[in-house]
Amino acid sequence: MYRISELAQKVGLSRSTLLYYEKLKLITGTRLSNGYRGYTDKDVQRVKLLQQLQAGGLSLKECQACLDAQIDRELLLQRLNILDEEIAQKQKARDLLSAMLGMNSMKEWHQSMESAAPSAHLEWLMKQGFSEKQALRLKWLSKDMNEHEQYMADFEAIFDDLERLGPSCDDDSLRALETLSITSGDVLDIGCGKGVVTTLLAKHGDFHITALDNDEYNLSCVNEIAIESRLEHRITTVCASMTAMPFEEQRFDVLWAEGSAYIMGVEQALKQWKPLIKANGYAVISDLVWLTDSPSQEAVDFWQQNYPDMTTNQQRIKQMRQAGFEVINHFTQSDQSWTNYLTPLQNKIAQVDSQHFTSNAIADIKNEIQIHERYLGQYGYQLFVLKNKGAT
Repeated sequence: MYRISELAQKVGLSRSTLLYYEKLKLITGTRLSNGYRGYTDKDVQRVKLLQQLQAGGLSLKECQACLDAQIDRELLLQRLNILDEEIAQKQKARDLLSAMLGMNSMKEWHQSMESAAPSAHLEWLMKQGFSEKQALRLKWLSKDMNEHEQYMADFEAIFDDLERLGPSCDDDSLRALETLSITSGDVLDIGCGKGVVTTLLAKHGDFHITALDNDEYNLSCVNEIAIESRLEHRITTVCASMTAMPFEEQRFDVLWAEGSAYIMGVEQALKQWKPLIKANGYAVISDLVWLTDSPSQEAVDFWQQNYPDMTTNQQRIKQMRQAGFEVINHFTQSDQSWTNYLTPLQNKIAQVDSQHFTSNAIADIKNEIQIHERYLGQYGYQLFVLKNKGAT
């Protein structure tokens, strides 16, 4: 026989816990002749069995039911499912903490944050020490703050001597330009890259072009081309973020953004850029959209990871109208625009030694090229020519 203090020591529980067990009739002591309550080895084993059942996540009441009758399999299955969910949540929390410590990739977390709260995600990245330029690039390129620096170095090494940084074609741009009812005025080219479209606009009209980009090297290329083309008096470069442009309201007759609005989100771009356009001025924006109602699942999965805001042509038009624009023309960019982008990129990839690239940059680019080869046509870039209707 064991006194309650001895039982407590034997099973590793407090005296008060055992008294509570006895109150619930989980154990039953026997009053001894000396007035103390005594417990047998049967009580010891019953308490140990209770401890094992509790370790499985059962409440004391559920433990008692298991002791007094056959095991309730449905109850145990429910508890098992709850534990599985808790374990999955704990594992997710552990993965995030280890990623934040640089022990594994944060890519999945960045993607989920970009989808759920893009503005808060950008603000958080900047608080981690990234400049706005770096944070924006991280959001739409590397998607992993732990490897971003090397990723960007590899990415820039691949694209360094390529003229076009995305699908574009002179004929497509001129087709959009011809839709406008003006041939002169102030144009803002947002995300101008190396100035392919900037130069084209300067050559085909009496426009003054403000070429904006957050990459100094790209802007140096624009200035060099402008000088070579004797267009330097028509082109002014500005190094700034597209999310905080240093211009007064109603400054521009035309806002031009080929392949750049998606970086900050098309809806947000429409809202934030609209005040810069004069009344009855224009915006020309291109965006990657679905061209079919039943795209292949592999394509859907790829773009869900790389451009979660991607939607249909019809939905973009609806958003543009809601933002206070009249859609006066829209068309799918030509196959030539993709050839202009993909052929030089494929040639460059074939020339480089992938062993010199330590990040995932080259693997990501190769994967994107394969997706284009298989599914281009199910999606494509759409050029939208919009007219500012004034206040919304």
